[in-house]
Amino acid sequence: MPSPHSLHRFLPSFLLGRLYLLAAVLTVDCVLFSCVQHAGPLLGPLAPSGIVAFGVFVGLGYGRLKKQREQLPFRAGLFWGHFACVCALVLGNFVALHDPNAWSGPWEDSWLNSLPVLLGSAAVLIFAVVLLSLACIPWKVWIGTARAMSPITQYAVLAGVAAWLSRIPLQALWLSPNADNVHWLQTVTFRSAQAVLGLFLPDLVVDTRNFIIGTPNFSVSVGPVCSGVEGIGLVLVFTSFWLWFFRKENRFPQALLLIPLAVVCAFSLNVLRLAGLILIGNAGAPEVAFVGFHSQAGWIAFTLIALGFSVATQRLSWVRKPRVVLVGAETTSIDKAGGESPATSAYLIPFLAIMGASFIAKSASGYFEWLYPLRFAAAVVALWVFRREYRKLNWRFGWAAPLTGLGIFLLWITPEYWAHYAAASPPLAGQLGTALAALSPLARWSWIVVRVAAAVVTVPIAEELAFRGYLARRVVAREFDEIPFTRLTLISIAVSSIVFGLMHGQHWLLGIAAGLAYALLLRSKGRMGDAVVAHAVSNLLLAVWVLARGDWGLW
Repeated sequence: MPSPHSLHRFLPSFLLGRLYLLAAVLTVDCVLFSCVQHAGPLLGPLAPSGIVAFGVFVGLGYGRLKKQREQLPFRAGLFWGHFACVCALVLGNFVALHDPNAWSGPWEDSWLNSLPVLLGSAAVLIFAVVLLSLACIPWKVWIGTARAMSPITQYAVLAGVAAWLSRIPLQALWLSPNADNVHWLQTVTFRSAQAVLGLFLPDLVVDTRNFIIGTPNFSVSVGPVCSGVEGIGLVLVFTSFWLWFFRKENRFPQALLLIPLAVVCAFSLNVLRLAGLILIGNAGAPEVAFVGFHSQAGWIAFTLIALGFSVATQRLSWVRKPRVVLVGAETTSIDKAGGESPATSAYLIPFLAIMGASFIAKSASGYFEWLYPLRFAAAVVALWVFRREYRKLNWRFGWAAPLTGLGIFLLWITPEYWAHYAAASPPLAGQLGTALAALSPLARWSWIVVRVAAAVVTVPIAEELAFRGYLARRVVAREFDEIPFTRLTLISIAVSSIVFGLMHGQHWLLGIAAGLAYALLLRSKGRMGDAVVAHAVSNLLLAVWVLARGDWGLW
């Protein structure tokens, strides 16, 4: 057994956990390698193939892998060798960027000039992956698992090879332009939007050569990025993750049929988004069309698809497995949607209400979100409806809560402080500050009061219920409301904090740090009140900073 001071005791020791650890480290490596001049292009065809193979292997073999409870050693020396290979590639790229002649050879001005470096980068990359694989899982375990998982291992390899072989024809069909420099999906999107707008606008102006569509008053150019590729990709990621997360509750392969249906919905809603953009602009509100509706309609569409997909997997009898319990000598099925706890709605709906209200408010606004009070009202109503469920939580707090909030506030403003005040440059008023200055004093301060009330009261409660109260415990068990906060695991804290951070846009890294602080405080004290108060204090201090300094960019 390893010593208690070794790295081993902080890592998962079973086979399935080690596979997840391997995938997590390789993901970080891919992010780093994407910046490497010679190693980055190698990952283009290989990374998707590896993702597909890994997903098929773990997805189909999850039941068998989970039964492997033998504790595996972790070879730290091999891991540090992997780390050295990664550093060598990254540092080598850094040298090449600052000294273009560093990699020059005897084959100047020839494609052969980069061949030795490319082959060397490929060798180091492969060696790094091998070292990491052996550090996480011993060679004998790899061989034994591959044999025991037959034919799933063969299926995973074939799926990876198929993904690698199909990348070129799929890219040619999906993204690559034809001889006229026109993208296939761009053409279909443009023609579909034209058909929809033809029902409402008799004076529709269409320039098929330049992909311009609209009216004499308002028109837009439909480029390749307007074809909804990003939205479709996001839908594919969400639906795949959802089916994996709830794999025990769904029937396969029936549930897989919902994925192409979700993709069709994503494409259709994107066409309606383009049509709505033109209709709003033609109605005399170009700022609302471009700034508000255009930026929010995509997220509204994704949210609708995500909600519809989740409801379908829980309500459709040919997709959802019924829960089976043993009553005496017989089994009885219980019709319970997805086996989820009845408390799920109470923890998620306040946050979803804020999100839905923000979509509506931003869609109907230009540079200034004048409907922001709608967020506050939606959250208050949702919290009031489920108030009885919240009485089960401990809302007390100690001094650690406001101190944690103070620390997060200081962490949040440090980048802005050094960017403006330490450099002797004033903070930018931004579009929000300009818009508020144009309002009457009564309207300005009414909006500010509601904005502060939402930041200090409804937002901390709703977000802590959703991310720490629900998500952090739902990763641990399906009946999340029966899990004490003191039993949160490091994985559940990490998952909830990462998702929480990603919700903060360009401040995602600070958001992850804040999520970790709130979750660790909650795990330490076991009281929801501590996390909510810490969150509220950091938001309150940030509001005071914004109002006192005029640093509206932080809002």
